[in-house]
Amino acid sequence: MPHPRPFYYLENFNTALGWLQQRYGDLLNESEAGFIERFQRLPLRASALLVRMLGRRGDLFRTEKLRYEEIGCARAAVAALIEAGWVDGAPVLTVAELGRVLRRAEVQRVFGCAESGSVRRGLADGGESSVGPAGVAVGAAPGVWRGLPPLPRQVRKADLLTSIEAMPLAARRLTEWWPDAPDVIFRVVIKPLCDHLRYLFFGNFNQDWSEFVLTDLGIFKYEQVPRDMATRAFQTREHIDTFHALADCRRLLEESDDLAAVVAALPPPIVGNEWLEGRRRKLQFQIAQCYEQQKELARALAIYRDCQYAGARLRSVRLLERLGQIDSALELAFLVREQPADEIEVQQIGRMWPRLQRKAGLKTSRSRRAPGWPTFQLVLPVTERPVHLEGATGEALSTPEAPVHYVENGLLNSLFGLLCWQAIFAPVAGAFFHEFQAAPADLLAPDFRARRESQFAQCFEQLDSNAYRDTICHNFQHKQGIQSPFVFWGVMSEALLGIALDCLPPRHLKACFGRILSDIRANRCGLPDLVQFWPQERRYQLIEVKGPGDRLQDNQIRWLSFCVTQGIPVSVCHVSWLSAAAPAETASPGWSPQVRI
Repeated sequence: MPHPRPFYYLENFNTALGWLQQRYGDLLNESEAGFIERFQRLPLRASALLVRMLGRRGDLFRTEKLRYEEIGCARAAVAALIEAGWVDGAPVLTVAELGRVLRRAEVQRVFGCAESGSVRRGLADGGESSVGPAGVAVGAAPGVWRGLPPLPRQVRKADLLTSIEAMPLAARRLTEWWPDAPDVIFRVVIKPLCDHLRYLFFGNFNQDWSEFVLTDLGIFKYEQVPRDMATRAFQTREHIDTFHALADCRRLLEESDDLAAVVAALPPPIVGNEWLEGRRRKLQFQIAQCYEQQKELARALAIYRDCQYAGARLRSVRLLERLGQIDSALELAFLVREQPADEIEVQQIGRMWPRLQRKAGLKTSRSRRAPGWPTFQLVLPVTERPVHLEGATGEALSTPEAPVHYVENGLLNSLFGLLCWQAIFAPVAGAFFHEFQAAPADLLAPDFRARRESQFAQCFEQLDSNAYRDTICHNFQHKQGIQSPFVFWGVMSEALLGIALDCLPPRHLKACFGRILSDIRANRCGLPDLVQFWPQERRYQLIEVKGPGDRLQDNQIRWLSFCVTQGIPVSVCHVSWLSAAAPAETASPGWSPQVRI
């Protein structure tokens, strides 16, 4: 069935370009503005073909793969793009590039590779074609290569290309590689500029033009946040250039092992755009991680010590220790211990501190131990570990009077997201760039709460009265299905919402919401797996589930400790099953799960 809007993708692309003109017209450079202006004057089928190619991977395309009913002949449509200089109609191709667009049989034909296991003699300049096992000549372009090694009968394309790439073959046009090729290959040379415009539109390097389609189809729904010139992502051309530089640096880090070149390409610290500086710091941290993976510890340390990204100080302490610089490690650890940036630093430096003291020849001093939490044992009536241990545990513990729900991170995060929806999606400068954002761009920035302090204060004040229930229920009904960084629509149901609001005291919600907001990156996860409710008594308990050999993760330990200090009912359930549980008497007829506190 034909699409009701055959050029829907072109309409979407034109919408994005128009939006860029409107929002950043005063900041676009000559190349960007010139592209937008010239694109709008292209013939319909030429512009459609370009958008089709931009929406696919890579920059090389063969005409056989460019068959679109609404466009028709690709060779005719591409003419205007070649004239504009945006597409190369006869690109020079390396062997690797040729291999990406040709099939295995075509590669064998181009390079005269027989599919037998016998040794094929290479073609000399003007030499004869090779002969296959059936005596059939296998064509190849003469005068280009010689001396392919023996190949197995059913060689894979990747192995075939590896053998060919081992020979010193210069890049050539397709007509030189394969004079009688049935197709033409195009290279989209404008793709890097178009990628930059895409990054500029979305404000990130991950989303692409398919967002328009997914939204049109109703697969994704996004909150529509008011946007004006004061809230746009970039206020200066320098910010845009830096953003593009970060994109190029990120790509170089992914594609190259030359970390020195990546470091040289990294922009200097960015002033006046905190979310952009946050991206730079994250990339800087990733570069240091790569150096660490390459065992270049001194270089990694130098970058970590210059980096203000979360976790950089802890990595510096660890590397100083590995490099044998114990005094320096101890000095930095002392600073972290006295002025921790977050709970993660408190937890991890508490483990490292006694070890560093011992290595420095000092008397060790233990960090204060975290408060303990209740635990109990549960033996399941099965002979092997359930596929979903948490779900099986919840079913075993659940009763009509005290139902258990598997929620993990879904419940408290969702309640927080529903209460604070208006604060999270407030039209703060540099937070929302386009209509396809599931979260503000500065969600993980250190000043996320500070930039919305009054809005969050209003939300938290509702927890001092019953107003919070009305707000949460209203947003649950009216924001249903809209993407959110906190609300788990697949977990939340009207029934779960009702029983949770009845059983969770607002003082507990305020404590948990404050902790989530204090460090969103770390505290959105690690919450206990299950929640058990006693509706008649209006109380509840959070339960973390662990099977034999399972250990509590750091973020889980932090949440458990927090709950204990706040008086939030929590426990850890250690689960085993018949084959893992020693007592044989538990396997008697009519057996029920054994719970031992």
